[in-house]
Amino acid sequence: MKNEITFSFIMITIDQLSLKLQQRINNPLPGEKAQQLTQVTVSANVEFPYSIEQAMPAAVLILLFPYNNDIHFFLTERTNEVEHHKGQISLPGGAWEEGEKLHETAIRETEEEIGVQKQAVNYIGSLTPYFTAATGFMIHPFLSWTQEKPETNIHDMEVNSLFHVPISALIDEKTLMIEDWTISGYDAKVPFYNFNGRKVWGATAAILSEFKSILKEALD
Repeated sequence: MKNEITFSFIMITIDQLSLKLQQRINNPLPGEKAQQLTQVTVSANVEFPYSIEQAMPAAVLILLFPYNNDIHFFLTERTNEVEHHKGQISLPGGAWEEGEKLHETAIRETEEEIGVQKQAVNYIGSLTPYFTAATGFMIHPFLSWTQEKPETNIHDMEVNSLFHVPISALIDEKTLMIEDWTISGYDAKVPFYNFNGRKVWGATAAILSEFKSILKEALD
């Protein structure tokens, strides 16, 4: 069977997984309950400059593709030249532009940031939006897939490096860790996903936590 993946005796292709995910997200999502598993806890009361009523829409893309007997998705390390989330690891995506549907924003930004041609992308659906109080964005996550690993070409003003993660690593409970950090002068406990030394935290971790939850259900 083409591109067949095995997870603990479950055999599935990218086509089959995309269908299972589409069926799953048509039902109520885990939402905030799953997102809060990676919530950063700060030792003091911090006032953020933005409120949810003023949120600016943005969109990111979880792009699934078969690779090396697994199914992977892309993550980017942002440059220090971008306006927000400098140097952090994130899903490809960006701010909404007038006249777009939000899933079109996610696909356009993915093409601009990492060079994946939009014609190759098959749309699955959306996850729960996530508000970032520190930067004022309401981030809308979307799921999509390609039949094979797509060609990429990073926009080096926005993306410092591009890598991809197998979903088997995401659903492995050992990859979710927690450390004591100092953020903007505050002591904080920070949950993060550790993908071969790359620490994914904050909004991206919250989005991946919900994806992990529905992924495990889809593979059950």
